[in-house]
Amino acid sequence: TNNAGCISTATAKQVIVNTNPAASISSNGPLTFCQGGSVILTASGGSSYLWSTGATTSSITVSTSGSYNVVATSAAGCKGTSATTMVTVNPNPTANISANGPTTFCQGGSVTLTASPGSSYLWSTAATTQSTTVSTSGNYTVRVTNAIGCQTTSAATTVTVNPSSIPTIT
Repeated sequence: TNNAGCISTATAKQVIVNTNPAASISSNGPLTFCQGGSVILTASGGSSYLWSTGATTSSITVSTSGSYNVVATSAAGCKGTSATTMVTVNPNPTANISANGPTTFCQGGSVTLTASPGSSYLWSTAATTQSTTVSTSGNYTVRVTNAIGCQTTSAATTVTVNPSSIPTIT
């Protein structure tokens, strides 16, 4: 109504309120694993994504410990942030072999090989103790497992057994 008393009705305008997307993260496997492993995190709930790592793809491969989240943007431009997903990468043990003496000796001798500390051991000889005594030539390795189940295999230690010489009398 104006000052002269004239009345006019405005044309109705439709107002659309778009909802924010429900951003979420799923994984293709466990979120806790040993060093050298990885997990794929996949975002859903939007038409485009921005990860806390700066990636803009719908999936990322993670191989380091950390907190990850994603902002999903809908086709209408609305944004929603996912809950944080924690990834834990456990360290692998050290796997070294030390010998208590020379690794080259004459037939009839032996050497004790000892693995670096761990929770369990598997030698290439099938022994399962931290130390094993060998008396034959070969390349020996050990797989060391730590308390959280991560494993590392050592480099090979070569043991050489020289045959005894038999003197001859002529």
